[in-house]
Parts: sequence; structure tokens; C-alpha cells
Amino acid sequence: MSRKSLITIAAVTAALFAATFLPLRQLSAANNRWGADYFPNVTLTTQDGKTVHFYDDLLKGKIVVIDLIYTNCQYSCPLETARMAQVQRILGDRVGKDIFFYSISIDPVRDTPEQLKAYAEKFHAGPGWLFLTGKKDDIDLISKKLGLYSDPDVNKDGHTPDVLLGNEATGQWIRNSALDNPRYLSVMIGDWLNSWHNAKLGTSYTAATPFSIPDQGKYLFKTHCAACHTVGQGDSVGPDLMSVTKVRDHDWLTSFISTPDKVLAANDPIAKALYAKYKQVNMPNLRLSSEDVKLLIHYLETENAAFEDKAAAEKLAAEAQAKLNSEAKMDPNMKMDHSNMDHSPMDHSKMNHAMPIDPNMKMDGVSTSK
Repeated sequence: MSRKSLITIAAVTAALFAATFLPLRQLSAANNRWGADYFPNVTLTTQDGKTVHFYDDLLKGKIVVIDLIYTNCQYSCPLETARMAQVQRILGDRVGKDIFFYSISIDPVRDTPEQLKAYAEKFHAGPGWLFLTGKKDDIDLISKKLGLYSDPDVNKDGHTPDVLLGNEATGQWIRNSALDNPRYLSVMIGDWLNSWHNAKLGTSYTAATPFSIPDQGKYLFKTHCAACHTVGQGDSVGPDLMSVTKVRDHDWLTSFISTPDKVLAANDPIAKALYAKYKQVNMPNLRLSSEDVKLLIHYLETENAAFEDKAAAEKLAAEAQAKLNSEAKMDPNMKMDHSNMDHSPMDHSKMNHAMPIDPNMKMDGVSTSK
């Protein structure tokens, strides 16, 4: 075969290979039905007052996390936003570099950029997380395109606590509960949405350990409360709940956990003080059952008792150690030094046994004086 024929065949083969094995990203972009032709490119305004275009500036070529909120929400929004803050902390500095968070207000009339900025600060939102407002019709259009729209006349909260996770470049999208486990969400965002580029071999479901919930109260706290509260680790978005079962009346605590919105609306002084102290963050009404509330309070009581037992044991240990340290630091001058003592036998022969007698001394009642 001639050299020219070989070159021709090689060129054709290379062309066919290139056409068949396009990089996944390029292939996905070419066939992506959820791109510029699908998403609206309407303008929105960030919490810093900057104008952005929804598709061109926020979505195109990015991995995104999008939810709907409003700052006056008394139901799921506070927990939803606190959960997203947990996810952001887990993902670390990837947020703002290759992953972007967007919270879009469905109440743009009241949620001005200034209001959104204050709301973001309450939940310690970091770089790479934008809070957005705009025209009501544009936001409704966006939420419908994202599949996050809820009829406000049907849903008391105005929306469902869902989040849309997406990679616009590859066309990978998934809708998930925004209240899900933060580590699970971070894996879905950080690994699954980028799986074409950073695939990992997972463990088979057949190797999974059986799932059980031995402590229902602890589970409720971790899934419903831990995004805003700690027990013994200091204040977070809300107060540290250590000792709350001791400092608050049991009936009041039951009522406040069950219906915090109603307690606050009734101008309860404790609820008003907490609302003011913690930057006017609404404690959400999670619609917990009476049994769930009992389990939560029992968990807090158990944690408080365990904390007190540990503190008492540590106090006793500290006192014992202090006593040992005090004894070890005893003044050495208070101890007798036997090293310089004369230990030789006493010589009695040189002792003067004469005893001077007082002439005025009386013996047996008789005077010895003359």
C-alpha cells in the first residue's frame, strides 16, 4: 500500500475516533435541552444591589444549588436556610469557585436587597452564596422553569422546602428536600453533579449496614434542630439549649416547640426576648406531633443530666488534683533536717550530778532554813 493511502486512512480513522469519543462535557453541552433555550435570562438583583442575568451570569457552565425563600417565613425557610449554611460549611471554599448557591425570594416586594443582606448575615452565609430578588412575574417564571413553584393559595408556606441541584454544563439536575442530611446533600452536590469529571466507585448497597434509630429524640434533634442550635457547644443561629429544660417551664417549652409562631404572636415576653436577641430569626413551626415534642424534651433532659454528671466528675477530679499539688508545694523549711544532727552516744561520766538546793525550799512541809 502506498504511503499516501496510509496517510489518508489514518486521517479518516482519526476523524471517526474524534467524532465518536467526544469529551462528555462537550457532548452534554451540545445535546443539553436545559440550556439557554430553556432557562429565562431575566434580570435579578443580589443582596449587594448588583444586577445579574439569570442564565448568563448565574447558570451558564456552573454547578448550582437553588432554593426559594422569603425572609418573613414562619415555617420551613429558617430551617431550610440554616441547613444550606451547614452544607456550605462542609463544601468549604469550593462554594464560590466551582459551586454556587442561590436563594431566590418569592416575596420581592418586601425582600429588598437590604433585607436579604441582613437575612444572609443572620445565617452566616459565606462567599459564593447570593440572595436574589426581582420582579414577581420573573421570579414566578424562574420557579416554574426550575420545578420549584408552588401555588401560594394551596400551600400555606408559599412554597415547599425543596432545593434544585444542577450542573448546567452536563445537563444533570435533581430536586431534593432542602431539609435533608447536610452531609448527604454535600456529597450529591460535590461529587454526583461533577461525576463526569471526578467519578468515584461507591460501595454496593448490599454491603450497607442495617439502618436503625435507637434514640428517636436524638434523631429529631439532629434532623430538625441542630442546624440552628447546639447542646453545650454555645449559641449558633439560635441559643444553646443546654439547661433549657431547667430554666424554662415544661408547659411553656412544650408550647413553644409545638407552635412558636403562635407563642410569639401572642406577645409572650420570653419569646419576644429570644426573637430580639437572636436577630429576629423566626423559630419555624415544624408541625411536630405531640409525641415528637415529648421525645425532643426528653432528649434535652438526658443531655443536660449527662452534662451535669460530667461537670461534677471533672470538679471532683480538679479538687483532688489541687490538693495533691498543694501538698507537693509544702514549705521545705517546715521539715526537720536530720542530716546535721550529732548522733554519737551521750557520755554520762562528764555530767554534773550536783543539784543546787534552795535553802528556803520546804520539804515535807518543814522549812530547811536555820
